[in-house]
Amino acid sequence: MSLQKLIEQVDNIGSVDDLVAIKQCVKNSYEWLDEVFDHSAVNQLVTGRAQFVDALLLHLWDLLGLNEVDDITLCAVGGYGRGHLQPYSDIDLLILSRKPLSQPTQEKVSQFITLLWDIKLDVGQAVRTIKETVSLAKDDISIATNLVESRLLVGNEYVFESLLEALNGRNYWSSKDFFTAKYKEQKARHAKFHGTSYNLEPNIKENPGCLRDIQSIGWVAKKHFKEYDGWNLVGHGYFTEDEHSELIRCRMHLWRMRCALHLVAGRSENRLLFDYQPDVAKRLDYGQDGKHSVERMMRDFFRTVRRVSELNKMLLQRFRYDMLNQSVKEQRIINADYWLLDKMIAPRREDVINSPEAMLDFLRVVADTPEVEGLDTAAIRQLRNTRRAFEHQYFVDRPACRERLMSLFRHPRFFDFAWNIMHEYGILQAYLPEWDHIVGMMQFDLFHAYTVDEHTHRLVKFINLYFSRDNQAFPRCSRIVRNLDKPELLYIAAIFHDIAKGRDGDHSQLGALDVEKFCKDHEIEDKDSKLIAWLVENHLLMSMVAQRRDIYDPDVINEFATTIRSQNHLNLLYALTLADIRATNDNLWNDWKASLLRELYLMTQKALDNGLQCQATLDERVEMHKQLAKRLLAESGADQQQVDVFWTRMDDDYFVRFKPAQIAWHTLEIINAETSLFVDDPDTLLIRANDRIAKGGTEILTYGKDRQALFAQVASVLDSRNCSIHDAHITVTRDGFCFDSMLVLENDGSRLSSDARTRDLEQAIIAQLNRPGFAHSNTRKLPRQMRQLDVPTKVRFFSLEDSTLVELEALDAPGILAKVGHAFVDCNVTLKLAKIATIGERAEDIFIVSNEHGKALTQEQQVALKQRILFKLDQLEDINIP
Repeated sequence: MSLQKLIEQVDNIGSVDDLVAIKQCVKNSYEWLDEVFDHSAVNQLVTGRAQFVDALLLHLWDLLGLNEVDDITLCAVGGYGRGHLQPYSDIDLLILSRKPLSQPTQEKVSQFITLLWDIKLDVGQAVRTIKETVSLAKDDISIATNLVESRLLVGNEYVFESLLEALNGRNYWSSKDFFTAKYKEQKARHAKFHGTSYNLEPNIKENPGCLRDIQSIGWVAKKHFKEYDGWNLVGHGYFTEDEHSELIRCRMHLWRMRCALHLVAGRSENRLLFDYQPDVAKRLDYGQDGKHSVERMMRDFFRTVRRVSELNKMLLQRFRYDMLNQSVKEQRIINADYWLLDKMIAPRREDVINSPEAMLDFLRVVADTPEVEGLDTAAIRQLRNTRRAFEHQYFVDRPACRERLMSLFRHPRFFDFAWNIMHEYGILQAYLPEWDHIVGMMQFDLFHAYTVDEHTHRLVKFINLYFSRDNQAFPRCSRIVRNLDKPELLYIAAIFHDIAKGRDGDHSQLGALDVEKFCKDHEIEDKDSKLIAWLVENHLLMSMVAQRRDIYDPDVINEFATTIRSQNHLNLLYALTLADIRATNDNLWNDWKASLLRELYLMTQKALDNGLQCQATLDERVEMHKQLAKRLLAESGADQQQVDVFWTRMDDDYFVRFKPAQIAWHTLEIINAETSLFVDDPDTLLIRANDRIAKGGTEILTYGKDRQALFAQVASVLDSRNCSIHDAHITVTRDGFCFDSMLVLENDGSRLSSDARTRDLEQAIIAQLNRPGFAHSNTRKLPRQMRQLDVPTKVRFFSLEDSTLVELEALDAPGILAKVGHAFVDCNVTLKLAKIATIGERAEDIFIVSNEHGKALTQEQQVALKQRILFKLDQLEDINIP
């Protein structure tokens, strides 16, 4: 099938009633695109589809007799107006007339539009007079933009020319106003993507550096010059020939990716979702080896969008002066090489940034000049040209560059704006081969939102924020960094913390070796080098211990404090850990994680002060919490004798884990229940939720006579209501009552949204526990992204003194905690503590359990429990335990 044959098929259609033939033509057009994709230039595909649609629309227009109607015009607008159509892109049409359509014409137009819908074309249409069109476009930049690229398909040419005349009139959008609106629109669009192109599921059309940024150049230029050919920009001195050719190559690359994505998705889809990435990589000839193919494709993609971003900034900055008729208002000479032009730094001659050393000297000038807010077009151009001229040698091999880099890292303002330039314009990539390796590197999970290099860049910026006087959110980190004699050590650790990702082996250990070499090459003192390497090697330690270990166990604190060794190590690791979590995913940081890390930091600090006497540290905590809780209870009028009776039923572990305000709340609720609720019904359960006193979330308290599957049922109710348990303290008092405290957040990691939401959860749990039996129906579905991810279920056991630690890794599927809870019941296992950590798509949960005798599980019991958990989670009939 060829394009010509497709058009001949269209011409052979004899009636609009022959829907079968028309639909077959449309179907054949998609098959043609699919067949020729592998061996045709993409511009032939996008223009070819537009030509096919042109032929189809014109033929149907004729068959309906609309060609015989005077004073009406069919126009293509938007992307279709450019003569470009991706396989499943919308077909934007404007049916234009001088005056309102007559009733017979309206009926024919309605028949035409309905026919297009019937044959499954994605059509966006408007039926308007010239006056209506211009009036609406004056108030809507989107409509005005679509009209910039309007094209006459068929009909009255005079009507179309009248529209163009009105669109170029004095009372319509001026070049100045149009540019200003599009510039603001682009800034707002970039902000939706957090100002970065380096998202793991990018939108090929909308992301910064993607097709919209190229189209913005065309829209603004066409509006200004009245006609647009890219070479006009070269002729007017906006671009060099090489830069224009580069922009065209980038557009072709993005076009081809978008075309492949449409063909793979079978619909108009611009988000390069994880689901589609392997098949798109295959269509684009990156191979069929899964992640490696995707990684190669995405690295090319991210490098392309960086080039587009650079060109877009260069051009729109020039447009801003020319189209707004502006001249430089503020001009200040910085030194012999640079000046500030309206706070944009610019070289004063053409060959200033002409070597790697000069690039680093430029960054020094930026760091020395806090007034700099951006780069002038000439500065961007010189950076780009020099980076390419020296692309065959890494700058680190040049001794003078090494001296300059360390001078930059020690500069108090380098990481404000100059670091952004170093990252954004590929200077660090040109400097360091290890950094070059991680640029555009994918991370195949739902935990990370950015590529490795973008994540690290954001981490560095979060650390830099600690130094700001405006930082109110992390005062402890601010105190830590402001007392550092050598802040550059923390920055270097941040830059190298993930630099070995994608290599065989533990990236933390390999990164430590990399940074040791870097320190040696850059003449960093040996003791400082060892500290940086330690931070890189242990950068995950604090997060792992806080989220996956029982931080109230003296052995855990002792082990962690022994690894930490000193207050300085603890301070630096704490600051690095907080920045790392915040830079991983914009939704990852929450009050609960903050409270965990703060608790671990404070207890470790106290243990270090006590000479690693961790039990003594926890004993002090018990006494302090009791004293403070007694004061709160006394203020509430609680009976001290009743308080003492309840407290004697609880172990010291209880007073270590809970804050005084929580202890006071628990005590009051339970004392009240025992004098009222349990008198009426001794077998009922006390269920209470509190939003205000728990560490970083809502606490669900369950108290009463112990019963089977209690944890499983509560977990299932919470999961079905889109809530997640992050911590659970499960105990049985000395007289056989269950005391369960669960810390609950929304599934996105935020706190519960309202008191009504909290009360609703409370009532749902009560209703479930009052039903007979243990079953609970949970209809929550597995999210779309998780269906493509392979997370094998792993169950591991570690023996403790009188209990067993169960470590579970599995896909965080709906109902996972309920299923595990039922497995415990099936195996007659008692749950004592649960720490629930969800890392993207991966559940990494810790359970401390005992057998029916209150002892650690035997080997046989461990095997039986593992088999039951696997059965519950995988829903298999026959499990083989290796």
